[in-house]
Amino acid sequence: MVELFEKPDDTEQWEAAMRGESVDWKAFLAGYQATVDWPGCSFYKELMQAYPEAKVVLTVRDFDKWYESVLATIYASSRRFEGMRKAPVRAFFIQRFILRSRVRVVRLINDLIWEKTFGGNFADKAHALAVFNQHIEEVKQQVPTERLLVYNVKEGWEPLCAFLGVSVPTDKPFPHLNERANFAGNRFQQRGQGGRINRLLAVSVLAVLVFMLLRRVLKR
Repeated sequence: MVELFEKPDDTEQWEAAMRGESVDWKAFLAGYQATVDWPGCSFYKELMQAYPEAKVVLTVRDFDKWYESVLATIYASSRRFEGMRKAPVRAFFIQRFILRSRVRVVRLINDLIWEKTFGGNFADKAHALAVFNQHIEEVKQQVPTERLLVYNVKEGWEPLCAFLGVSVPTDKPFPHLNERANFAGNRFQQRGQGGRINRLLAVSVLAVLVFMLLRRVLKR
């Protein structure tokens, strides 16, 4: 998903895939060797057909820790942004002047993850757990065993590298990133993206007011 914020025009292709339309995956993903997390994981079946030699890594982890982390980070931030986008004055300035392209990315996150995947009910933990487990079991059933690795990152490099047929890095520790504690620096965080939006909105409103005042003075 990080790539989409750098290339928001790509949102159009993911939206088409979400509508069930045909996507030229090889042309669309040219230059990439892999896709991780959303939005790609929602289309693993289509990607498996487009790339019959590709392997699938199904990461598994403790649901409770995952849920609490997501609930407090990307879900909470998405809800805050949706609230800003739906507020009439803020929505006007966000759409017209500030984040025109990125609003579409955030809308894709909402439509694909919170609405389509979790049925608009992610806040219901029992429902989220059912979706979580259903996805794991579905992937196990749909992906041939020779193409699938069910993997917990706590296992480290060895099983992952063996599955991918590459050597275990001897000069790099296993990455330990994207934890909840590090989310304060994430682009979604209210004090980051949200805070910048609020500052930009304030500047934009002030600029419009100054413009209107100047126009009145000039008319006199």
